[in-house]
Amino acid sequence: MNISAELKQKINRIPQLPGVYKMLDSQGNIIYIGKSKCLKKRVRSYFTRNHEGKIEKLVSLVDDIDYLVADTHLEAKLLECKLIKETKPIFNSQMKNDGSYVYLKIVERYNPYKVLTVESERSQHSYGPFRQKFTLYDIIDTLMSIFPITKKNNDYLFDYHPIPLSMNQTSFNENKKILSELFSDTECMNSFIEILEDKMKQSATLYKYETAAKYRDIVRGLKYLNYRISDYNNFLSQDYLLKIPTNKGIKLFLISRGQILAKKVLKNPTSVDLDSFVRTGYALKPADSTATYEKAAVDYHDIIYSEIKSLPKGWYELILPSSSPA
Repeated sequence: MNISAELKQKINRIPQLPGVYKMLDSQGNIIYIGKSKCLKKRVRSYFTRNHEGKIEKLVSLVDDIDYLVADTHLEAKLLECKLIKETKPIFNSQMKNDGSYVYLKIVERYNPYKVLTVESERSQHSYGPFRQKFTLYDIIDTLMSIFPITKKNNDYLFDYHPIPLSMNQTSFNENKKILSELFSDTECMNSFIEILEDKMKQSATLYKYETAAKYRDIVRGLKYLNYRISDYNNFLSQDYLLKIPTNKGIKLFLISRGQILAKKVLKNPTSVDLDSFVRTGYALKPADSTATYEKAAVDYHDIIYSEIKSLPKGWYELILPSSSPA
């Protein structure tokens, strides 16, 4: 791959550290923003391998590269998100169109064929936001095939219907109540998913593979909704202390309601240091002022949540309610 000597030298000077890189065209426009745990290795990979399609086109337009070093991969990902939202580079596809995110809504007025719909703004009995509206449409379509759902002695009763059934007012109201219960109570959702999985296995045993596949799709859809609704709300309701090793020492992060309240690097923090950091952190304004707009905030929250989930044990801990402000 042919690149200018100047660009090659610049790539060679990039450090092997976490951070964000920006690719610019000949007019100085930022055309792509990315992040990596190792900037040098990641940027080099664009120019030392053969690529096809979108990446090949991107590389052919790169005239210059800029970068910003971060202490941790978490900060690199948050910075990448912020810059993408601000710059909206042409070759980035994610995180720049948060205005198009949508909500899953339980229909309020009686409709014999529809209990769920998709809306662009939050309203009463809505959940989200979600990035992919077409994913929601698919989930709604699969759920329609098991309506109406009833409940008896805490058991959910339903069957698969190749052609969705219409519901009378009573069935419609009961389905609304059941869906609200499922979306607000993780135990109820897990119980419902277990019933679906049992029905899926029974259908497969009876060689009803198409029906089994439909149940499988419903299970996948509900697990996705459960993750986006329940896990997300649990994350936002808890506070965390992160202790991430860096080449400068241990970097501490105090996270509350999905935002970084404070961060600090200490060489070898003791328990006294940690307690002091937490107490002081709660009195500060957020160290990273991520978006307060709900749809934009989803991306920042997801970055922090996924990073916490990926950290080894010992690198993070939940902060007990007694340690946090009332």
